[in-house]
Amino acid sequence: MAKQELIEEQPFKGKMAIIPGGSKGMGKATAKDFVQLGGSVCIIARGMEALKETEEECNKLKSEDSQFVEIISCDTTDMDKLKPLLTDFIDKHGIPDYLFNFVGYAYVQYLEKLTLEDFKKSMDVDYYGQLVPTLIVMPYFMEARKGYISFTSSCLGFMAVMGYATYCPSKFAIFGLAESLRHELLPYKIKVSILFPTDTDTPGYAEEMKTKPEECKIMSSVGTVMTAEQVAEEFIDGILNERFEILPGEAAVQMKEMRENPDQIRGVLDSLYKRSRRKIKRKI
Repeated sequence: MAKQELIEEQPFKGKMAIIPGGSKGMGKATAKDFVQLGGSVCIIARGMEALKETEEECNKLKSEDSQFVEIISCDTTDMDKLKPLLTDFIDKHGIPDYLFNFVGYAYVQYLEKLTLEDFKKSMDVDYYGQLVPTLIVMPYFMEARKGYISFTSSCLGFMAVMGYATYCPSKFAIFGLAESLRHELLPYKIKVSILFPTDTDTPGYAEEMKTKPEECKIMSSVGTVMTAEQVAEEFIDGILNERFEILPGEAAVQMKEMRENPDQIRGVLDSLYKRSRRKIKRKI
């Protein structure tokens, strides 16, 4: 359905979403779409400046006085700090309809330059940063026997390339978590989705490019970089259609090929890697 048709239909009227990682990038774009489509949001992130900016932008999109936009400044990996804040929010506004997890981070670097702490940080942010809000909200959903949880992985959550040794394992882990919850929460009528974005033009992507190995930059150049707004539109469409796997842009073809012809895809990636090494005059 076209965006304008959705705006007129207001599919999220009277609905509420908690959005960890909603102050920037895909999370911010989703928060704005959710409000524009009739819903209310609680956006969680660490930085207050970005939160206030997003709050202001979302408030301009409200169409009814009953809609609200709230912000919570907190590190979503910190259960002790986040739990009372979310508990207070739910006591005030009731059980949300959706939990959209967008917290994520990528440190792209040559393997020999990585430390154990780099691996731990990636797992902490990319996995626990989405798990902690889920563990807090999930009991409310289970008691109410309703709710919708989404996670954000990546196309590198089902395939892998050089430079992403810290990132891929955490995104694969999120995929496994979503699969597990989708199955176990069936009796509670709780829906689960997982988003697999390709390269997306976000503040996080700009940071990622600062350390990305040259080979990786060359390989990435063959793909298309989506905007955060494009990903958000496909994400919202996937949620409204209750798709478990939400695959924006080229991700749908990539996952299909990876499942049906994994050795062929690995061969293509290997060829691209060798070609990029030759281009920058490094040994193959």
